[in-house]
Amino acid sequence: QVQLVESGGGLVQTGGSLQLSCTASGSTESINIMGWYRQSSGDERELVALIYNNGVTNIAHSVKGRVTISRDSARNTVSLQMNSLNPADTGIYYCNAVMATTWRNYWGQGTQVTVSS
Repeated sequence: QVQLVESGGGLVQTGGSLQLSCTASGSTESINIMGWYRQSSGDERELVALIYNNGVTNIAHSVKGRVTISRDSARNTVSLQMNSLNPADTGIYYCNAVMATTWRNYWGQGTQVTVSS
């Protein structure tokens, strides 16, 4: 079992920046992938960025060049630095962890990001 707790969401103006953080606890040694997804009102949950155990990242096209994902395996945290935010980035951001052997997914409770125009 893995528990994920997000922090860092909030309200920001267009062009602003936010950093989201997620801390994992439990069977963290078995986590392969950690990442961030977001869900806007009425839309499906979509990938923002993810990072593998070996440091390889996958960034969604819609945010490429504006976000950086990083991972601190010693602290079991994953962070998402978001810059040049615009209203289309508004949504609930969820932290995700994928286990190495079972490929089971775990989700955090989500943190709201609102970008005002």
